[in-house]
Amino acid sequence: MRILVISAHPDDETLGCGGVLLKHRAAGDTIYWLVATQAYQPQYSAETIELKLSEVEEVARAYGMKKFFKLGLPAAQLDTQPVADLMQKIREVVSEVSPETVYLVYGGDVNTDHNAVFTASMSVLKPFHMGNLGVRKVICYETLSSTEAAPCQTNNPFTPNIFSDITPYIDQKIDILGIYQTEVQPDPMPRGPSAVRALARFRGATISVDYAEAFMLVRELT
Repeated sequence: MRILVISAHPDDETLGCGGVLLKHRAAGDTIYWLVATQAYQPQYSAETIELKLSEVEEVARAYGMKKFFKLGLPAAQLDTQPVADLMQKIREVVSEVSPETVYLVYGGDVNTDHNAVFTASMSVLKPFHMGNLGVRKVICYETLSSTEAAPCQTNNPFTPNIFSDITPYIDQKIDILGIYQTEVQPDPMPRGPSAVRALARFRGATISVDYAEAFMLVRELT
């Protein structure tokens, strides 16, 4: 099976679906990764930018990604980019990979880049386009520090309806999070290791396993 993970930022996938990606790798599935943004000056120093780029390359290797697509758009500025341009870049990657399953960053949280990537991706993955692109399923993942930080919005909450047991992979997921020296936070912050483990424990309790990740099924063709 071909899997495509679509992230706004490099650490989205580890915070959200890192355990499931390790599970897919163990099952012999092929994983591709699209990251929309990267850091730029003057928001970040040249040294920090170089470190961030090396971190994401190391993470791609840790997950065994078949191919890693970097769109290179400015972080925290996707809401200023033409939507049509972002759609075209995403469409090109989806067309090249032809993934059966797409893991997509959730668009209803507090992060504007997440919303932009979600909106553009769902425009590409309209129901009448999915089959021609090879996509059978689109699943959204939650991102600690962004999804739970969204203001109250009764019309668009993250409401998981897929749960995956990641008990064998939780320690490795947290180890990979540690690669992101420029992004990981000390406990008790939401990007800290104890928060990642706590969310996975809570999601696991929902399905009576030690650790799990939770997702929203957006669309499936059967």
